Amino acid sequence: MKNSAIINLSVFVFLCLFQTAEAQIVISTPSIGFTQACASPSFNTYNVSFTFSPEASLGATNQFILELSDDAGSFSNATTIYTSNQGSITTSPVNLTFSLPTSIAGESYKLRIKSTDPVASSTGSISFAAYYKIQDEPFTINNLISTGAYCSGGSYLLTIDNPGSDSNNSPLQYPSLTFNWFKETSQTTSVFVASGSTLTVNEPGTYFAQTNYGTCTSNSYSNRVTISESTTGGTSSINSSLGNPYCLSQGATTLSTINANSYQWYKDGEAISGATNQMYQTNEAGEYSVDIDLGDCNTSASINLENTGFTSSIDVLDINTIEENETLIATVTTSAVNPEFIWYLNDVAISGASNNSYEATQAGNYKVVISQTSGCSASNEFLFIVSTPFPSVANIPNLISPNGDGVNDTWVIPQEYVSGTNTEVIIISAQGDVVLKTNDYQNNWPINQLDFKAINPVYYYIITTENNQKRKGSITVVK
Repeated sequence: MKNSAIINLSVFVFLCLFQTAEAQIVISTPSIGFTQACASPSFNTYNVSFTFSPEASLGATNQFILELSDDAGSFSNATTIYTSNQGSITTSPVNLTFSLPTSIAGESYKLRIKSTDPVASSTGSISFAAYYKIQDEPFTINNLISTGAYCSGGSYLLTIDNPGSDSNNSPLQYPSLTFNWFKETSQTTSVFVASGSTLTVNEPGTYFAQTNYGTCTSNSYSNRVTISESTTGGTSSINSSLGNPYCLSQGATTLSTINANSYQWYKDGEAISGATNQMYQTNEAGEYSVDIDLGDCNTSASINLENTGFTSSIDVLDINTIEENETLIATVTTSAVNPEFIWYLNDVAISGASNNSYEATQAGNYKVVISQTSGCSASNEFLFIVSTPFPSVANIPNLISPNGDGVNDTWVIPQEYVSGTNTEVIIISAQGDVVLKTNDYQNNWPINQLDFKAINPVYYYIITTENNQKRKGSITVVK
């Protein structure tokens, strides 16, 4: 009897261990279907896939859970972004569709999969950049005034305009956003200066702000403001809210100038009583000027205001991106009397394009000129760019063949180094000549036909990211 009891106990323990072993699964590392996640209110759908085995070990109440790490790749305080229904997933492989949190912002997120019955967990996925672009359109700084000045030894404060309105969707409305400030080094390049919602400037130059969406391309950027160091007797500028000229039928326009301690406005050389603020509203044409007290020095500004024009607006951004087979419809709204519209593509008038809207079907530089043919004889224009997305490549190529066949004609590098990432790209010839240097690479080198003085010439590249990471190598050019 004693031996029988021992045998029965041994069998029971063996069965328990066997069942425990059977109730285990192995979950593979998640495979993500993207290289970076640039979500927005209009797009926030992503895919992830994984496998598990054995299928027979899943419990009837099992749920698969998709977790998101923090922006450093740690799951110590993971966020659950997807949970399957109990028992709904029973076979492998598995494909899941999910959305990202609206607060996401960083360069090194990871995903992992967990199960509840039995309890198991995968390792983390490869790292990826992820941002939710809650505001992705131009905004204004410095009250849209294009200049500023400070006295020698002083400084000038640039701020993002707030609150938001129909004419200015201020990113300050969204507390999760952060901002980077840049200083222009040429018409197409710039350098990072500082982060924050304001910038104290004590060095002359042209500055602008951009919402920080990391390696994701951003259309959330400000107007440019040129700051100068002033001495007594220097000059600045005046902005007219309705443009110059403006149409009197639109009402009064607001004149504004740079930030300062105090002001005195003049019309046609005569001081305007009580006009001592940064802004002055008027519905009269004339020569306006303002004396500006900066504290340790004084400056002035002037504008010859005309009220014979009109106002217009266009409903597209300065820079627009369309996918293959997509189009972009641009529409002009104007107060012009009997307006005439002429649309241009790459400075060539588009035949038959004479309405207030145009459907762009190809990439290029567009312009529309609006002319008022009755009443105020005036015209104004809008410029905008239509581009196609940069192709997605994984590696930096070391061979191109610019022979015009449409295949490998230009040096196409990964999206993390192209326009919008503030990455410096330098290309140097074998003779040591710099043939390209830009912080806004468009995946378009060589822009012009190369002179093949040597068979398969070799060029060298240096890629420097915003955080000073460098990539170096060579490019062989073949016919």
